[in-house]
Amino acid sequence: MRLKTDEVKKILTRFSRAKILVVGDLILDEFIWGKADRISPEAPVPVVWAQSQSFMPGGASNVANNMASLGAHVSLCGVVGDDKNGNILMNKLRESGIDCTGVVVDTLRPTTVKTRIIAAHQQMVRVDWEHIAPLSKEDINKVTELIRQKLDDIDALVIEDYGKGMISPHLLKSIVSLARKHKKIITVDPKVEHFSYYRGVTAMTPNEKEASAGSGIKITSDADVDRAGWRLLKKLNCGAVVVTLGDKGMKVFEEKRSVFHIPTVAQEVFDVSGAGDTVISVFTLALSCGLPIREAAELSNIAAGIVVGKVGVAVVTKEEVLDGFNRFKGRLKAFK
Repeated sequence: MRLKTDEVKKILTRFSRAKILVVGDLILDEFIWGKADRISPEAPVPVVWAQSQSFMPGGASNVANNMASLGAHVSLCGVVGDDKNGNILMNKLRESGIDCTGVVVDTLRPTTVKTRIIAAHQQMVRVDWEHIAPLSKEDINKVTELIRQKLDDIDALVIEDYGKGMISPHLLKSIVSLARKHKKIITVDPKVEHFSYYRGVTAMTPNEKEASAGSGIKITSDADVDRAGWRLLKKLNCGAVVVTLGDKGMKVFEEKRSVFHIPTVAQEVFDVSGAGDTVISVFTLALSCGLPIREAAELSNIAAGIVVGKVGVAVVTKEEVLDGFNRFKGRLKAFK
């Protein structure tokens, strides 16, 4: 473990000065909570007795929500529909203190919704409502101009690509070029289809499946992960590639440095929904506050270990991250 308690306290304090712009697919996560104690007479499926309903920001809006929960100043740029779900999502975001002036309302496009039905802490089924066609040229121009206006006043740009139509090659080319010109930190939670357009970013955080598809290397072993990570780093000419590996932790790849493996700290896993969002949120905030790549990855790994112990798409607080660090630091030992 490279981080010390005093360093973590200082970095977490600096989070409240960080200014981050999150660009990506906005999703409303709906949760229906209930009990299931019998099988339907109509089909061999459980009957869920619905008892409550809740909503959380998802996708790029979950990244923004995570960062706001950690005290950062967050601006969000994306698209929602002119509908009830869009209103629910926007209200949730504003309640968290997120600047939503970069959100475009499209009257021809519904808000993306993921509905999860949960009984006894177990997700029974997920239903997705979405329209994944690329944004119109008009919307792309609006979004690009909104991003241009905000770049002077931010420390970092996060691109959250969920493949729901917001992130297109044309938009990526424009915003990455703009952010690099302004010398901003750029982090990406990628989708395979757009890998070639992430060239020159500061860092990207693919999971194992995405790293495999993006590199063209079938991953069946630890050595395959290393080969995929190095290939992505070279192919995309980015500052770092952080491959998240679920219960195997994460691996960090940087030019002219050995592979840095960070083992997982998760002790109880109830729900992995949004874990990747937490990783890129804490990782980007840590970078924007002066932590080097490896230490930023360590801190994000701790945050992810906390959030998977919660049910549903969740966020972490600075207090939880510090407590998690103090609890887990004895178990954390980075190795090659």
